[in-house]
Amino acid sequence: MRHEIIPNLRYVDALRAIDFMCTAFGFERRAVYPSEADPAIIQHAQLVWADRMLMISSAIDSPHVRTARMKTVAEAGGATMGLYLIVADVDAHARRAAAAGAEIISGPVDQDYGGRGYSARDPEGNVWSFGSYDPWAGPV
Repeated sequence: MRHEIIPNLRYVDALRAIDFMCTAFGFERRAVYPSEADPAIIQHAQLVWADRMLMISSAIDSPHVRTARMKTVAEAGGATMGLYLIVADVDAHARRAAAAGAEIISGPVDQDYGGRGYSARDPEGNVWSFGSYDPWAGPV
């Protein structure tokens, strides 16, 4: 299935972020394109999770970045958005993330609106939430 919204995250250490997201959160590498001049700089990477895609790039200066006033979490002084992914076994997913070094910031806990969930920070401070609640399923 093709999805029309694909989040794009920028990381100071994109290689580390890619490894972390695969190990901690269960993403798989679809494509990773390093810079020819510096292989530590990731021009573009595609990670997939179930049938969803996430794009990753190194947080480097460019005219687009300046015009858009894009900031890393550290530059912004904290996360400015969060990502939510639906998982079948919230507790097992949280254990996997914690074992890989994710900072668990809440949960796992049953939610008043239905489902069970937890939230974590990746090594550069982006906030991720994982839960069994499926907003596409309709009212609870």
